[in-house]
Amino acid sequence: MEKVLDEVERRRALSPALVQPFMRAIMEAQYPAPGRTISIKTFLPGSGTEVMELCRPPDSRLEHVDFECLFSCLGLRLLLRVFGSLLLERRVIFTADKLSTLSQCCHAVVALLYPFVWQHTYIPVLPSAMLDIVCTPTPFIVGLLSASLPQLSELPLEEVLVVDLENNRFLRQLDDEDSILPFKLQSALENVLERRRELTAGLLVSPDSGHLSSVVSECFVRFFVELVGHYPLFITGEREDGYSSSSSSSPASCSFQRDGFRKAIPSKTVRRFLEVFMETQMFGCFVQERERGLFEVRVQEYLDSIRENEHRRVNRFLLTLGKDGADDLIAYFSQTDSSKTTSCFFSPLPPGNKMKFLSKK
Repeated sequence: MEKVLDEVERRRALSPALVQPFMRAIMEAQYPAPGRTISIKTFLPGSGTEVMELCRPPDSRLEHVDFECLFSCLGLRLLLRVFGSLLLERRVIFTADKLSTLSQCCHAVVALLYPFVWQHTYIPVLPSAMLDIVCTPTPFIVGLLSASLPQLSELPLEEVLVVDLENNRFLRQLDDEDSILPFKLQSALENVLERRRELTAGLLVSPDSGHLSSVVSECFVRFFVELVGHYPLFITGEREDGYSSSSSSSPASCSFQRDGFRKAIPSKTVRRFLEVFMETQMFGCFVQERERGLFEVRVQEYLDSIRENEHRRVNRFLLTLGKDGADDLIAYFSQTDSSKTTSCFFSPLPPGNKMKFLSKK
């Protein structure tokens, strides 16, 4: 969409009459499937016939999401601290000099939460006239221009994390951000993300922002699969189609065995994290709604791998997370047929390659 709007603006600057033929060509073209590209031919005086290629992201969740901007503003260690804070639904303020930086980084950090959805106040760019909003005791994600920082310092803030996107630092914190995420899971995720460009190169395609975003998103999806991927085993009252046996239209009446879900984890640190995370609105809505999407595909693959070893504990791999997890991911991507790279994130995993953040003992 941004590419189309840029072209419309370019043509409008030359002559408003040039916009209509271009938009007609867009409307007559077939809407591309996820991951596919269409070519639009139009005539421009002075330049002749031009061809514009428009690629629809493999995952519509990632449309208009720029992870590259987020990674350029925040180091991995700092980013994962922010990520952990958001999982606990804390109050987070991002500051930057430019509106575009605020908007892009806020959208990107929210996209990292998938399959969970932020349930609270979300204002990527907060006008200075509405600054009092940050005094609310409820969770929020807010973007604030750096010029408003002097005003912010005068407000009676509750516990809040203030992230300076311009200088890769925290201006204010709670001092426990390092210990929110389970250490082994965080280390494995950090290691994989450090090699995100290597993973993208393994796709045998140009490492553009679209493919990079898909790789980054997949890494966080795998993180959540390892963390909560066993949850369907603890939902009762469902039919084979995944809905409640007592309701023909909604899964909301299903019963979730919270204690069993948490205790199935062999790692004490992960259990402690889940005990807090399960109290968030994000987790509650996730269990109730259970949208069928990429995450459910990955969860099913994960559960299938568990059934191959039924006598082992549910998340038996959590104790062995480590450096080799990135090697597993790279091996998977590098073995993927280059002709299928646009859909590799939606395809079943090849036999013998579980694509997990794991090192085998």
